[in-house]
Amino acid sequence: MSGRGRRRVAAAGAVIVLAVVSAACGGGDSSSATIGSGTGTTVTTPPPVNNVQPIVVDSGPASLPAGSNADVAFTTVTICVPGTSTCQSIDHVLVDTGSTGLRIISSVLTLNLPFAASSTGSPLGNCVQYATPSYQWGPVATADIQLAGEVASSVPIQIVGAANFAPVPAACSVGGENWDTVAQVGANGLLGVGLYRQDCGSACAATAGNPGSYYNCGATGCTVATVSLAAQLQNPVWLFPQDNNGLAIVLPAVGAAGSLTVAGSMIFGIGTQSNNALGVAKAMAANSLGNLTTTFNGTAYPASFIDSGSNGYFFLNSKTTGLPNCTGQLVDWYCPAAVTSFTAINSGPSPNSSGLQVSENIAFSVANALTLFNSPDAALPNLGGANAGAFDWGLPFFFGRTVFIGIESQVSGAGVGPYWAY
Repeated sequence: MSGRGRRRVAAAGAVIVLAVVSAACGGGDSSSATIGSGTGTTVTTPPPVNNVQPIVVDSGPASLPAGSNADVAFTTVTICVPGTSTCQSIDHVLVDTGSTGLRIISSVLTLNLPFAASSTGSPLGNCVQYATPSYQWGPVATADIQLAGEVASSVPIQIVGAANFAPVPAACSVGGENWDTVAQVGANGLLGVGLYRQDCGSACAATAGNPGSYYNCGATGCTVATVSLAAQLQNPVWLFPQDNNGLAIVLPAVGAAGSLTVAGSMIFGIGTQSNNALGVAKAMAANSLGNLTTTFNGTAYPASFIDSGSNGYFFLNSKTTGLPNCTGQLVDWYCPAAVTSFTAINSGPSPNSSGLQVSENIAFSVANALTLFNSPDAALPNLGGANAGAFDWGLPFFFGRTVFIGIESQVSGAGVGPYWAY
């Protein structure tokens, strides 16, 4: 997803880089309710609903050993057979503002969800590839998604590793490892509530340049499919009847020593209810690749991004930062002898089309990753690693901040998404 990926730590302590290889942006109109009055137009506001979804930073699903995860935010997602009250609540689904769509590991799913069909009538498969290299494969199914008091109806989702589905196409699995278990992912699923409406967008709706995220899976195998925007995996937030222009992630500050667990909230809507106003938050539009610019020691890095699904500050390399790398399995992480403080500047154009540049200074610190991973704490505010040529502002960035995610083409007081505000 052009930088909209995530990183996590496997139980063995190795760094896993899950930067999605391909994606594009969808489009469309925002959904606002209006009533024509003959002499003018009256905008109607729906009654408030519960728009606060609890999230937690802890070590992950009960099936995993203690300490399996660090700096990973989870929530419980309720999915239902479309149009019915036959539902299942799935805990420890990773909250990822760096991707789009709901992906559930098949081993935890007890519902019999209807599979989606491609335009040819064949079962529709979805492939997501990561930079580890690794991948996830499975059918597209349809479900109603319930979060807090909000419901997105008949949403395409992915069932990762479904046993009763077509084998993985060679183009999906080439050079990669199949990440289709709870132990490998470190979660029961992934909830992508990032900047974009769909996980692939216009690229997968076209034949030319199609990245191969979707497949027609017939009796003779699977072939790359063109898929309409509506049939792709969706950010469920923009499909809510209200509070659908974005969301905010709210996590408390964490002391330098870390914390065993941390509780926070995911609040839906931006400026739609009394609890989701932007206030003094500064909004920065993302560019066409979903990135902003981070300036560090006078050098601009325009391929930077903010991502709750990354479990650390991932930035530059040891030569540029002066931070020593760890050794062994942790070689991609930083292991300074003492906690080291830094400042950087995030900047981007205002999403209100004014042409103004918006910037904000960021103070952050990095501690010894080996020491941190040997602690029992799941919330670590100064965990960091390398990421050549860019800044990946992962979950530690969210501690002590309210971070808004404005969804593409949706309108709020800050302007039109996609944007971040904090």
